[in-house]
Amino acid sequence: MQLSYWEIKSWLSNIDFCIIGSGIVGLNCALQLRAQYPTAKIVIFEKGMLPQGASTKNAGFACFGSMSEILDDLETHSEDEVFTLVKKRVDGLKLLRQTLGDKQLDFQQLGGYELFLVADKALFNNCIERKYHINSLLKPIFKADVFSLKDNIFNFKGIKNDYMFNQFEGQIDTGKMMEGLLQLVQSKGIKILNSIDVEDISEDINSVKIKTSHFECSASKVLIATNGFASQLINEKVKPARAQVLITKPIENLKVKGTFHLDRGYYYFRNTDNRILLGGGRHLDFKGEETTEFQQTERIQSKLEYILKNTILPNQDVEIEHRWSGIMGVGNQKKALVKPLSNNVFCGVRLGGMGVAIGSLVGKEIAKLTI
Repeated sequence: MQLSYWEIKSWLSNIDFCIIGSGIVGLNCALQLRAQYPTAKIVIFEKGMLPQGASTKNAGFACFGSMSEILDDLETHSEDEVFTLVKKRVDGLKLLRQTLGDKQLDFQQLGGYELFLVADKALFNNCIERKYHINSLLKPIFKADVFSLKDNIFNFKGIKNDYMFNQFEGQIDTGKMMEGLLQLVQSKGIKILNSIDVEDISEDINSVKIKTSHFECSASKVLIATNGFASQLINEKVKPARAQVLITKPIENLKVKGTFHLDRGYYYFRNTDNRILLGGGRHLDFKGEETTEFQQTERIQSKLEYILKNTILPNQDVEIEHRWSGIMGVGNQKKALVKPLSNNVFCGVRLGGMGVAIGSLVGKEIAKLTI
């Protein structure tokens, strides 16, 4: 790409802060930097036409963990660590709602339901037995019991007759969220350059050199917010994790309302615009889904279709309109990786599939590392 003097001068010179990635984390990082440094030149490089990864591709769950997920976390984390994880997710969702407002997000607190397959008797019984303990653990955050039992009011098939209901879970419109964040960031005089793939960064004494697919430039400080793609730029343990999704055509008189977790949260679905959005199945091929390729596989898509037509909407004529995938960033720990990598390079990655919940908070935390 041949750049003019004007392009170099206006967009690529004297950059104070360069953020790599314009997803939830990167945009919230930019907003916090602007609050900290009102006159700084802030530029965001984004590899996609729209934010890549998961920010515009997620299911729009405003959630903080189902009962079985919290119990699973307790197998590898202490109670204090799990409490902190949940609190960060709750605080992150509050920050997101404060930043954009519930109307822009189309936030609806319809509650969340965990469904248990008939074959998952042991898991179901464990959740029932430990419900009181988990409610007690989380009560300082919510000031009320989070989890309760509800009957199978939606007539799903092949599952236990009781749901585990979470009264505090909600849903958002992912597209409206990202539109709102992009508009807010640009209104603050922050530049976003799309279709710019950063290939390498290297640090000098007082600046960071940035090599992209089109040009080279430098910035005083660089903040990396590429989540599932982080290992392409930094030497940290962040694995990509693809999530496959499908959505139906509009369904007349759709009764299903809320967000739903099935089979330990490996499948998830919700209502939106009189449709069912359904995703998951990564556990069917963990190794194969450790990829940054935006594709679907026959094995997982077939299973999603089976669940849609046999569990969620049995005996109904349902058509699938669209399919896609998103790339998350995961690791051995659920805690996000927010740290300085050197004097002038910082990262906020490995959100563990909780980008909607903690992305705003992680973005804010990276920006504060620069102070």
